[in-house]
Amino acid sequence: MIKYNLKCKNDHEFESWFSNSEEFDKLNSKNLLECIFCSSKEINKSIMSPMISSSHKKEEQIDLISHNFLKEKNKLLKLRQYIENNFDYVGEDFSRKVREFYYDKKSKKAIYGTTTEEDRAELAEEGINLLSIPWIKKEN
Repeated sequence: MIKYNLKCKNDHEFESWFSNSEEFDKLNSKNLLECIFCSSKEINKSIMSPMISSSHKKEEQIDLISHNFLKEKNKLLKLRQYIENNFDYVGEDFSRKVREFYYDKKSKKAIYGTTTEEDRAELAEEGINLLSIPWIKKEN
């Protein structure tokens, strides 16, 4: 197993484990990797420091990492399910819709969708704060 520090085209940094360096290259060339923050498929390896461990603890470390990963993934899947069941999906129309609801003040509608970093910055300037959630794929 090898851990890489990854960076997307929007400069989001995150880590991921791969069985070997060829596995990263294979998945990346097929656009199967994506940023956990913005879902960008343009992923590069960034500078990383090696991890050294003794062989007798390797299995324990892998089990712990796998357990923690699954626990966090399940939390994010539950959050996704809650949002899908309780919010209206507005897709790429999110920036316009969130402004409508923000300035209307009467509407208490909860929505979710996607927006660009530029639109997000403009919304922040207007005092509209957003929450980004890593969108975990159900089948992944």
